[in-house]
Amino acid sequence: MDQNIKAFLRVLDATDNSTGGGTASSVAGAMAAGLAAMVARLSKGKKGLAPPDHYQSIAAEAEKLSAELFDGGYEDAAAFDRVATAYQMPGDTADAKELRDRTIQSAMIHAAEVPLSNADRCRRVLNLCRNLEGSFNTHAASDLECALYLATAGLKGCAANVKINLPYIKDERIGEDIKGRLELIFKDHLQKS
Repeated sequence: MDQNIKAFLRVLDATDNSTGGGTASSVAGAMAAGLAAMVARLSKGKKGLAPPDHYQSIAAEAEKLSAELFDGGYEDAAAFDRVATAYQMPGDTADAKELRDRTIQSAMIHAAEVPLSNADRCRRVLNLCRNLEGSFNTHAASDLECALYLATAGLKGCAANVKINLPYIKDERIGEDIKGRLELIFKDHLQKS
């Protein structure tokens, strides 16, 4: 928890130039999931709504995703740190340059994979919000609306962080695989919106 909070505080620190959109997007998704869980709990057992199991299932999944996305914010910050460290490695000999290049590539792939996982989690949060629409405690309507906005922002922000790292991945097969997986996430999102 402490490392997650530190990562979040780095986003809020205007003098920190290392932690940005990926962490912020993941945290937005975590907040969206927390709100979805709250709306589900507030809807459970209300007269005229879906059976309690429906809301319990949504709340449990949303709580799990909230924790995973909050962790994902830290993971995104750590992935950026890993890239920065790789670029600082010496490259003054052929062997050192080869090791540096391999380390950079590994770090760049990881820096694309982390927001890709977070984007998929945000997509799942959006799906949970949509499962609540039409059958929820209307006193929590603004909370559900905020959850939808935050999850959408999280998804798009995480996707932007995947895309910005793709050109730096030299293995075309790996880059195309990551790009294809991101397209599937958005295809599912668009089909359900």
